[in-house]
Amino acid sequence: MEQLERHCVLSLFVTILAVVNAVFPVRAAVVLDITGGNFNPVPIAVTDFLSSDGIGSQITSVIAADLDRSGLFRTVDKISFLEHITNTEVRPHFTDWQRIGVQGLVIGCVSREADGRIHIEFRLWDVYGNRQLEGRQFYSTEESWRRVAHIIADAVYHKMTGETGYFDTRIVFIDETGPRNARIKRLAIMDQDGANLHYLTDGREIVLTPRFSPTRQEITYIAFTGNIPHVYLQQIEVARRELVWAFSNMTIAPRFSPDGKKVIMSLLQDNGSTNLYIMDLRSRVVTRLTSTLSIDTAASYSPDGNKIVFESDESGRQQIYVMNVDGSSQQRISFGDGSYSTPVWSPRGDYIAFTKQSEGQFSIGVMHPDGSGERLLTSGFHNEGPTWAPNGQVLMFFRQNVGKGPKIYTIDITGRNERQLPTPNDASDPAWSPLLN
Repeated sequence: MEQLERHCVLSLFVTILAVVNAVFPVRAAVVLDITGGNFNPVPIAVTDFLSSDGIGSQITSVIAADLDRSGLFRTVDKISFLEHITNTEVRPHFTDWQRIGVQGLVIGCVSREADGRIHIEFRLWDVYGNRQLEGRQFYSTEESWRRVAHIIADAVYHKMTGETGYFDTRIVFIDETGPRNARIKRLAIMDQDGANLHYLTDGREIVLTPRFSPTRQEITYIAFTGNIPHVYLQQIEVARRELVWAFSNMTIAPRFSPDGKKVIMSLLQDNGSTNLYIMDLRSRVVTRLTSTLSIDTAASYSPDGNKIVFESDESGRQQIYVMNVDGSSQQRISFGDGSYSTPVWSPRGDYIAFTKQSEGQFSIGVMHPDGSGERLLTSGFHNEGPTWAPNGQVLMFFRQNVGKGPKIYTIDITGRNERQLPTPNDASDPAWSPLLN
């Protein structure tokens, strides 16, 4: 067995198993050392892609930033490189890269076609195994080079961890400006790294709780016209929105089913209770799921569509419950101190993320669908609204610090890698898209 493979009997996430009790596929190609709780990101070199202009280095910068931001990799400073790549068709001098501790090497080149497209090639090398792990080529418009860079980063992530990447995705969120008593809230969308921001609404109406479809580039959200909440569907690519329903009673947190054909939401009843309903988007038929005197809201489907997790104050304070998709067999799964809200089922099905309020702190945490294994990943003055990356390994949420507006953050499921996402203004209620490719 080659040298790198000898180090890789267990995948990244099997290595993390001792810390987070999670089981993942055993097929990673990297070594992550965890000793006494210390985690060492994998050193990887991303060389400037060869090009006749600056686009090669721009692509390289995006790839390196994606890998760095994941927390699983440490991109080695170019000043330490011993070999200067001048031809991507020639095998690298592996000993030069081994001497500076590199385990993975990414090289590439960019050329321009006669029709104006750009041609991008890349190779990923296993430095200790002396072999190529991946090699692909792409043809793209000039405007789409950043997306190609994200796709390459996803390919590297996948080959070196055995897990699907999440870089070729977008985030929809609420952009907030203005004084606290007259906030302007616009629906905005951007790449997962904060680039390519643009606005989907103009701020003339209050917008809340955007949610992505798991199957297409479509979102659902609430917009208030006067005091009446309207539930909309909006297709991102064609910038067209469709009114789903205008409810005279309050509508909270619509969310798609796994097949994208239904939305689940909560409606305020005349007696002051709030119950859960499912709407078929094709027929517009509404089916009631819960009939209680409590507040049942913030529902989320399991990825197989058979279960629903939601929050309810039936026990006297907000707690997390799971039930069958038809509303039967409701079971409480949260029993810790404090209150629990905004539960969201992981795309992998192995965890439910939540917000927990206890002792004056708001925490983002995860637990298994049966309520076991609860872990708090981060705590602060006000954290809220977790949303999953499509690979189920990273969460995004928003945080409001004392005297400041909300900002968006990411954190991995180990709780080690927390980072703020750049936004031009205050930002809240993020929702992660499925992979674009």
